[in-house]
Amino acid sequence: MPRLVLDISTSLDGFVAGPSPGLEHPLGVGGERLHEWAVATKAFREAHNREGGEENRDSEVLAEGIQKAGATIMGRRMFSGGQGPWADDPNADGWWGENPPFHHPVFVLTHHPRETVTKEGGTTFTFVTDGIEPAFEQARAAAGEKDIAIGGGADVAQQYLNAGLLDELQIHLAPVLLGDGTRLFEGHAEYPELELTRVVDSPAVTHLRYRVLK
Repeated sequence: MPRLVLDISTSLDGFVAGPSPGLEHPLGVGGERLHEWAVATKAFREAHNREGGEENRDSEVLAEGIQKAGATIMGRRMFSGGQGPWADDPNADGWWGENPPFHHPVFVLTHHPRETVTKEGGTTFTFVTDGIEPAFEQARAAAGEKDIAIGGGADVAQQYLNAGLLDELQIHLAPVLLGDGTRLFEGHAEYPELELTRVVDSPAVTHLRYRVLK
């Protein structure tokens, strides 16, 4: 049975993106600092068709998640940063070009229908308009025995957690203070309990893995 896993970088003050996200700053102003640890790794660079990168414990943790994932679910803004009809979205093709780093089926939550988009390297983007549970069912069928990754953003992660569908949460805690932006968890009083199952520390980031107690 595939597990639903959220794997995300956060700042010390709880933000997963900086303020004012947009085409110029997809992760918000300063938000790219949350991912500097990942961009430096060999695993990240290989997934994005780049050479080089550091072979260290951070790269091993990142590679582990990449290898386990058989499908991804993400929100519309994570896909393109836009909203509204696709014809009005200046980034309607997404952030990743012709060979995205997923290499498996991706299911995009949106209010606006669109035909499936097929990219190089095995990535397909299917646009789901009828909610988180149908997207989960499609992703589960596509993932086979592998995990389903939640690709963001924070609102999508919270919806799956609130619905009791999330199985595992891995937070990459970056030594960064953003001061403002998008919080991963906010404004909900009935989150489930978490059980810490692993801590991996490095000079660049601390990796915290939790099992969601259902």
